[in-house]
Amino acid sequence: MTNTKSSFFDRAYNPVLQAAIIFVAGIVTTLGAKLVHWTGLIEVGERFPWLTAASYMLFFALFNSVFSLSSPNLNKYWGRSMFSFGGLAVASGLMAYLFSSIPIREAGSYSWIYVVLTFGYLVFLSIMGFMKRIVEFAEREEWSRPKKRRNK
Repeated sequence: MTNTKSSFFDRAYNPVLQAAIIFVAGIVTTLGAKLVHWTGLIEVGERFPWLTAASYMLFFALFNSVFSLSSPNLNKYWGRSMFSFGGLAVASGLMAYLFSSIPIREAGSYSWIYVVLTFGYLVFLSIMGFMKRIVEFAEREEWSRPKKRRNK
């Protein structure tokens, strides 16, 4: 009988593909907000594109870190993940600037949010890598029952 993995989290998805999907989702969300604003249904803030960019970057950071647990080659996955995160940060920032016409320095605290997200992402990856290495070490170790000592 073959062992099939049925969980969504049991596969290490390509980080570049993850970043591309997240970026497209950010554009769709921002366009949806612009459409809602133009129809006059809801007032959407002028910094909403920056909020969307930061939110989707956090989404990428969390899920990419979790997917790294199932990667067979952690170092290769990390390298691609970091480049993908950097590309997503730049592309999302450009998208937010184009939709809002507000540079990041004038968007309030979003420049600091970008910094915090970047360090948070590195922390998430480090924690997941540390956890994976501990589990791999524990799986390699032979665990036997404790030896009994003789009482004198």
